[in-house]
Amino acid sequence: MTTNSDPIRWGILGTGRIAHSLATDLMLVPDARLVAVGSRTPVSATAFAKEYEANGPVRAYGSYEELAADEDVDVVYIASPHSHHLEHATLVLNAGKHVLCEKALTLNTADSQTMVDLAASKKLFLMEAMWMATNPVIRRVVADVRSGRFGAPRHVHAELGFVADPEKHGRLLDPALGASALLDMGIYPLTFAHLIFGEARSLTAQANLGEGEDGGTFDLDLVMTGKYAENRLSTMVSSVTSYSSRAAAIATDQGRVELSDFHHPSAAVFKPANGDEPVEIVGDEPTIGAAYGNEIVEVQRCLREGLLESPLVTHAQTLSLMRQMDMIRESIGARYAGEA
Repeated sequence: MTTNSDPIRWGILGTGRIAHSLATDLMLVPDARLVAVGSRTPVSATAFAKEYEANGPVRAYGSYEELAADEDVDVVYIASPHSHHLEHATLVLNAGKHVLCEKALTLNTADSQTMVDLAASKKLFLMEAMWMATNPVIRRVVADVRSGRFGAPRHVHAELGFVADPEKHGRLLDPALGASALLDMGIYPLTFAHLIFGEARSLTAQANLGEGEDGGTFDLDLVMTGKYAENRLSTMVSSVTSYSSRAAAIATDQGRVELSDFHHPSAAVFKPANGDEPVEIVGDEPTIGAAYGNEIVEVQRCLREGLLESPLVTHAQTLSLMRQMDMIRESIGARYAGEA
């Protein structure tokens, strides 16, 4: 169990856009230190390391194997494409390091279960990087709605989408790397509904599919509906071809909870149906950076307390959402090359 006051030493596997986002927020967490980064090339690793040396030197490795072997790394954030998460998490876990793995955890439930089982067998911490579940505003909204503060919730709507530029966002359009509006965007509205209502009892979907050069098919645009316990419902949208409002709303029998940007919320508001004054909903603690900082804080809290999973992003929740996404991909006919 980590109980001392020494900083938690982080390594980052991968140097893409999301790795930069986490590294930026990691510098805002006082007891976190980025000490190493691994890339497929020394040039990329060195450039990344130099950018984040404000809090101390960062070792740059031109291979993931060298990063995993670094004995002075406590936990590794895996920022590689979905298609490589299991491979890279296996490498890091077998090297005895704790893991924060970018979401979606893997391409499918079977692979996610394999990763969870390996972490458990090694007695190492593993968490999917669903940072939205650690966001203070989201946590407050979930707690208030679940408590009945704003009435009985009946319907959730959430949407997230933008136009993926092939030059800037090539991975999002390459099924060989796990491209999927569902796995990249849809996981957020799906998780939001899950946090409010629990696991979906049934899901339906309609999609606009694209084809990869390797023969796989993947979703470019997706509309989903979900049914939950007590006949509660959700409608959810994800896209890599169009701009959504990024909004979410929870309709209750007393009014509406609205988030103008549920992906990166600074606040939410409850609008009573009876005309009373709106109620602002804020987090119980500050949002750190773009909220990746709150995710980092949660990982470090768990490590210091000797936990193997976070109560905010449990393995059961991650696997449930993977099962839900598997069902959706099955229903729309999306298949990665090599999948049965």
